[in-house]
Amino acid sequence: MMKRSLRITIKRWAGLPMIRPLILFFGVFGPATITAMADNDAGGVATYSVAGATLGYPVLFILLIITFLLAVTQEMGMRLTLVTRRGLADLIRERFGVKISLLIFLALLVANLGTITTELAAVKVTSGMLHLPAIPFVFLIVLVSVVVVTKGNYKLTQGIMLITSLFYLAYIISAVKAKPDWGLAVSNIFWPHGVDFNPTYMRNYLLIGMGVLGTTITPWGQFFISSFAYDKNIEAKNIVYSQLETYVGAFLTDFFSFFMVVATAATLFVNKIPLTSGETAALAIKPFAGELAGSLFAFGILNAGFMGLIVVSLSTAYAYAEFFGLQGSLDSNYKQSKSFYLIFIAQLVVATIIVMFPNVSFFKLAITTQTINAIALPLVFYYLIKLASDKGLMGKYANNGFQKWFTIIGSIAIFIASVLTLGATFFPTLGL
Repeated sequence: MMKRSLRITIKRWAGLPMIRPLILFFGVFGPATITAMADNDAGGVATYSVAGATLGYPVLFILLIITFLLAVTQEMGMRLTLVTRRGLADLIRERFGVKISLLIFLALLVANLGTITTELAAVKVTSGMLHLPAIPFVFLIVLVSVVVVTKGNYKLTQGIMLITSLFYLAYIISAVKAKPDWGLAVSNIFWPHGVDFNPTYMRNYLLIGMGVLGTTITPWGQFFISSFAYDKNIEAKNIVYSQLETYVGAFLTDFFSFFMVVATAATLFVNKIPLTSGETAALAIKPFAGELAGSLFAFGILNAGFMGLIVVSLSTAYAYAEFFGLQGSLDSNYKQSKSFYLIFIAQLVVATIIVMFPNVSFFKLAITTQTINAIALPLVFYYLIKLASDKGLMGKYANNGFQKWFTIIGSIAIFIASVLTLGATFFPTLGL
């Protein structure tokens, strides 16, 4: 009787003009926010930490541009899937052939494996910092990831990822404890200032800025949001609510990124303390912001590593299934989607083995992976724009002029910056 009354009450609420849109919004909520938040994985935290410690507040200007580009491109991927009822990888294979699909998948696999290894390395280091047994904890995290994905379903995986996203609040507390110059921080979002823009600084701004771009807007993110939304079976009639979520997700991810940069800029950049990784940032900010700030920063990295581990591994598995025309869904069992689950597990196994080697530079691996992502991104954007602008495929939901040209200009800028970054990396004497 009580359950029947509750159902009747919910139906009445759903009929109210202001309640119904909220119910529909939260009904589709998940894919875009999880994709965006997972961009702030352990490698992302490392990159943002180094950016804040090396460049200070002016790097926040890049964050504003990236937020707009992230929102527009992820909305495009979401819209493409909801209208066509196909994933991005599936459409690329069908429209552009197996050869290009194989090339993109191999690039995605290599970059994602580097990202996954970085996630596990962060788990290994930060677990030790939090006085947890490092190696057993790595195995535990991998085991939990495998069990959640292979034994659970879409709803469980989405729920865990959304709960995990809440723990990014730790970075806000760390930033507040650092006592930054909030006026300088906020104003640098709109124009970079407050530092000496000498040639060395500008070179670092270019190199690290590409890393920031590569960790926030990723090739795997474009494939994951498409596949994850398709797996959720969101109805096309609710497309406006999914579009809104992509903007909310883009804002949230860079909202937390802002506090990562502020925490390290206010402590390490101000005091001219060099930094080589996100994990060392957690230790380095303790003398300036306190034990709690450092511990929360470390916990945030651990949490980000776990989220990135699952999401990035799933993006490869989804892409593999779609590129090669196989079944892959979190709501199917192991026998139904055997290849999908084997690809997911294999990545974790390989990454775990690599993490066991003591002499591997995981920080260099993180920066290299982010740079590869940034260089590969224009190619992924090319196919995304081409598909989403096809009126024969998308009908009235095809890209408008702003969506198309904003992404094209962004892709060209990323390509040029990628070339300059490679030049500055391999030919430092050129003074780039």
